[in-house]
Amino acid sequence: MKRYLTSFFIILFPFLFSAAGEQTPYDIIPMPQKITIDKKGRTLNVDAATAIVDKINADIVNPEGWRITVDKKGITVEGSTEAGIFYGHQALRQILVPLSSPEEGIDAPKSNEAPSGAVGVASLPYATIESTPRFAYRGMHLDICRHFFPKEVVKQYIDMLALHGMNTLHWHLSDDQGWRIEIKKWPKLTEIGAWRQRTVIGRNMGLYDHTVHGGFYTQDDIREVVDYAAKRHITIIPEIDMPGHMVAAVTAYPELGCTGGPYEVWPDWGVSDDILCGGNPKVYQFLTDIIDELTELFPSTIIHLGGDEAPKVRWKACPRCQQKIRELGLKNEDQLQGYMVREMEKVLAAKGRRIMGWDEIMYCDVPSTAIIMNWRDWKGVDDPAKRGFDVVRTPNSTLYFDFYQIPSSDWTNTTLIGGYSPLEKVYNYDPTPETLTDEERAHVIGVQANLWTEYIAYPELIEYQVLPRMAALAEVQWADAGQKDYDAFLRRLPRLLSIYDQQGWQYCRAALKK
Repeated sequence: MKRYLTSFFIILFPFLFSAAGEQTPYDIIPMPQKITIDKKGRTLNVDAATAIVDKINADIVNPEGWRITVDKKGITVEGSTEAGIFYGHQALRQILVPLSSPEEGIDAPKSNEAPSGAVGVASLPYATIESTPRFAYRGMHLDICRHFFPKEVVKQYIDMLALHGMNTLHWHLSDDQGWRIEIKKWPKLTEIGAWRQRTVIGRNMGLYDHTVHGGFYTQDDIREVVDYAAKRHITIIPEIDMPGHMVAAVTAYPELGCTGGPYEVWPDWGVSDDILCGGNPKVYQFLTDIIDELTELFPSTIIHLGGDEAPKVRWKACPRCQQKIRELGLKNEDQLQGYMVREMEKVLAAKGRRIMGWDEIMYCDVPSTAIIMNWRDWKGVDDPAKRGFDVVRTPNSTLYFDFYQIPSSDWTNTTLIGGYSPLEKVYNYDPTPETLTDEERAHVIGVQANLWTEYIAYPELIEYQVLPRMAALAEVQWADAGQKDYDAFLRRLPRLLSIYDQQGWQYCRAALKK
């Protein structure tokens, strides 16, 4: 495998590395574990004729680790897999990028200009740069239920993940406010459930816009996006939330709810009391049919079953649910939810798949093979890692990117869901606190940030909400905890900001102020 620089890279130039002790082009995000620069000061002049060679190197132990070597032969990008080489190329994108004007509050490298007479030529010091991710699961979440976005927006989101060395997109495909994936056995899910007739204005003010909102992905759309992600070494984990957050589904098929309706695709935000009927056999067939089609579309070994925020108000009053509880010898409605989750876990296990769910399913007597997506700030024995579950951390206090990233004094500019998670807080998040033993720490398999879209109705706001916080998250996912330094991170950030600028991505510049 051999690649060469094309005229595309000439656009990225010029830059020149700084003198010893100052920043170099290799000070990138996420920070590499090791940078070894030739002490003799030798450099490679890079132009359109410079060779960039990809090389499989079995000596690189981590399958996603990479090594970049710059020497007289050119630039070599190595990994033990194609994924490792791919992540090496994402690093190389930063190494070869010119710097934008310094943002307020950031100390940019001092030498971002070309040497006299060398326009279009870059000079790189001979060096070896190596990096290995700290976590195997490095994700971002995207909710397209509260507000629907076309597949082109999802592809751009995937490009953002790829640039930041992330390997998982958690795609939230169903909720009270809209059903977003074609299910051939249940066509009304998209004929009816994908469209709401009105949307609440503001934070559940009781006022509505009376405008139809909706959309869905055909199964061909899904295959296209899954393939697009796979080419960027990103796995898509689909989520169909159950038994709660199902108002769109019961609107399409009222017999799946406890009361039989009438229902409407929910125009409000929050948590609805109307959930799937836990005592109705048709519900279990419905869920099994959905899983059958999901597993045909998504090759991911993990399928997310939600499980959060499922009030039992309807179940307590439902004769069928109460009869099911008696038949199974269960103690209460929460145990009925556990039964439903376990039944679907059996369906998935028979297909060689593994369930993931929000941390509520931890109390549903699910098997230890379940992965817990830890969205609440549990401490002590309630930490799922202490209970023996594999865990993906995504605490709402820190890693909900629908929260504001600027102080409350500036919140009048845009209406968001609330909360405050600034860049520095994201950067300093530690998913493996000292309260965990080494064995418990090993259960923390990854970190993810979530983007819920109740108040995010257009693509530019998606970009603005996740950038530059995605850069801070990438460093949490890749860098060793002892290496991290926020001030140094800010000094390295301009290279990544330059790529944002080149792509035309919006980002929160105010978040960069110290």
